[in-house]
Order: sequence, then structure tokens, then C-alpha cells
Amino acid sequence: MKHFFSIIGGMGTIATESYVRLINHRVKIARDQDYLNYILVNDAQIPDRTAYIKDHSKTNFFPDLKDDVLGQAKLNPDFFVMPCNTAHYFYNDLAALTDIPFLHMMRIAVHKFIEEYPKESKIGLIATEGSIYDHLYEDEIHRVHREVEFGGPEIQPMVTKLIYRDIKEKGIVDGKLYHQILQKMHDDYGCNVILLGCTELSLAQEKAPDHPYNVIDPQSIIADVSIELALKIRNGMDPKEACAKYMYK
Repeated sequence: MKHFFSIIGGMGTIATESYVRLINHRVKIARDQDYLNYILVNDAQIPDRTAYIKDHSKTNFFPDLKDDVLGQAKLNPDFFVMPCNTAHYFYNDLAALTDIPFLHMMRIAVHKFIEEYPKESKIGLIATEGSIYDHLYEDEIHRVHREVEFGGPEIQPMVTKLIYRDIKEKGIVDGKLYHQILQKMHDDYGCNVILLGCTELSLAQEKAPDHPYNVIDPQSIIADVSIELALKIRNGMDPKEACAKYMYK
């Protein structure tokens, strides 16, 4: 297969399925051959990311990701994409394993926020406890000289319930709870824009989009970027040249 990219997924599987569904439905097609070429590694056995980030006595998830990346690198994809925010804890280590471009979903999303809302000095962040605990998004937001609002102590339990108890455990999206979280971040904490720092939250946005709040959805953004790059490369652009605009340092 020529001109394909590799998706390092399975974190979780339903969120990865959402990303694949986005790229399949958003690419413009007139025939089967117009769809994108990709290999999906749905490694559902990767240990829990938040558990390890918060407690290093838990199973380290890096070795599994390393095996997946090295295995795919042998096939020489045009680029890598990893639709899991929390797994970007090991982004630098994973990207160092290969010369193949490895997109940084979090970084791309934060720069999209700057482009779309240049006058906003802060952004609300809802994410897994692991992402927040290790400042994964917070650091990226501070790099572009913006502030982060996490909301009060009532927010994280609501977000955790939505991500783990509803989506990961039951496979359902509680749209009412999702909208309630957005409303509280907007009304109670003055967040004009809210960043969805977990792919399960991106799934919630896909399934329950009918609300008046401005969100930055990294999975939706990386889906659009994946399509853009894949089509440029299919049309003859060098993969590293095509990806260069998104390889923020």
C-alpha cells in the first residue's frame, strides 16, 4: 500500500473508532478509491495512562506504545497520529524512535485555539486526571502565553464520571452531563472557550454537539489535519514537507 499513515489507537477503543469515523466521513469522495489509506493499530491492551502518570508503581504504558511505533515504522508510513491526549505524556520518547513525522495532537489543538480565538487570554480545560496531574495541556497552553482555568473542585469528578464510568465502562455518552460541565465552566468560571482534553470528551462532543459553548476539540482538529496531510502526500508532496507546518517546537 502506498501513501498511508499509521494510527496508534485503542486508548480507548471507542474514542479511536470516533477518530476513524471522522476521517472517513469528512474526506470528500466520489468512489471507493477516494478514501484515505491508513493502518489502525487498535492496541486495547495498553495499560491505563492516568494510573501510571499518577502512580509510577502502576504498569508503565510506554513499552506497549514503543512496540507499536517500532512495528509500524518498519512499514514506513508517511506519518503517525495518536488519538489519545494522555498518551502524549511519552510523546518525545515516541517521536525519537523514528524519523517519520509524529503529529502532536495536543500542540496542534492549542495552536488552533490561538488562531481561532486570538483575543482570549485564557481557556477552560477539562481532561483526565492524568493529563491535569502532569500538566500536559497546561504546559502547552503556557507555551503560547495563555492561562488555564480548571474550574472548581466539583468539575473533575463530573468529568471523570463522564469519561470512565459512562464512556469507557458503559460505552454511552451522557449528553446532559457533558452539557452541564460545559455550562458550569462557562457560567461559573468565565470560560468563553473550553478545550476537550480527552478523546472520550471529543466523542461526547460528536454525540451531543447541540450546545451554545465554544469548544476546542483536539480529535476533530487532528482528523482534519490527517485528511489535509494525507491528500497533500497523495498528490505528490513529500511527507516531511507536508507535515512541517504542524511540527511545532
